[in-house]
Amino acid sequence: MENKTKIPNSHTHSLGHQESSLRCALEEAMFLQRTFVMPSRMCINPIHNNKGILHRPNSTSEERWADSSCATDSLYDVDLISDTVPVILDNSKMWHHVLATSMKLGSRGVAHVEGVSKTDLKEKSLYSNILLINRTASPLSWFAECKDRKNHSSIFLTYSFLPSMAAEKLRRAAEQIKRRLGDYDAMHVRRGDVLKTRKDRFGVQRSLHPHLDRDTRPEFILCRIAKWVPPGRTLFIASNERTPGYFSPLAARYKLAYSSNYNSILDPLIENNYELFMIERLIMTGAKTFIKTMKQDDTDLSLSDDLKKNTKKWEIPVYTRDNEEC
Repeated sequence: MENKTKIPNSHTHSLGHQESSLRCALEEAMFLQRTFVMPSRMCINPIHNNKGILHRPNSTSEERWADSSCATDSLYDVDLISDTVPVILDNSKMWHHVLATSMKLGSRGVAHVEGVSKTDLKEKSLYSNILLINRTASPLSWFAECKDRKNHSSIFLTYSFLPSMAAEKLRRAAEQIKRRLGDYDAMHVRRGDVLKTRKDRFGVQRSLHPHLDRDTRPEFILCRIAKWVPPGRTLFIASNERTPGYFSPLAARYKLAYSSNYNSILDPLIENNYELFMIERLIMTGAKTFIKTMKQDDTDLSLSDDLKKNTKKWEIPVYTRDNEEC
């Protein structure tokens, strides 16, 4: 029987955080040449669950969990992932069989590990000969294992791996929409959550991304993308901006498209905003030119030059133009 490794159910609410955790776990399973046991349900914040019944007064804990989670295989194609890393779900017959077997094997059945290096897990016979390695001792263990993300030699899976592993129904919907869009460009505009400010001890508002609010306003977007997207192009926009008509000024130069234009395809399919975002992500990666909100790699086109990962420096937001080029 194959050896197994397991991931905890992450309590972070953002799909991006959960995917970072999941990718780390998959990378470790690859390194150890083990089968990965994936949670059959994934945490989902109620604000990302439009169709969840959010505030049922007499709901049971099971009903509340159903509202605050979704089936993992509604988001990801487990068979497709298994072509790269063997994966089983923790509600599968195979997993129950493994659990039963590990209980019978006693000390040879399972090792609960925390803080043990990947290399030790692979090379020390204490671990390598055990049926089941349980990494769930620490809820942060996957982030801890993968904190060295700058060391590219240690990365087995690219950031594009999990987005491309979307469930088949999501991939089909994205393909339908891409066909209707034709030849198009795309832009992801993240506002909302990342624009938050806090007051310093002098009462002055400060932000981790001081230029982001400015850089994601329509007049600044038009200026920034002019050199990348010629007038008259179809521009698909994915955004968490809630103001109706916020991007309308861009229509002076471009044919604007949003996922809401394709409700006939999406409404019968979409159960929550995670599924919607996964479809939008597939559409964006299929664009001729794709512009991100913030730069992640040197080759990325982005609306803002602010660093995506800025966790320490709170600065005063800037709303004026840096130069007069537009």
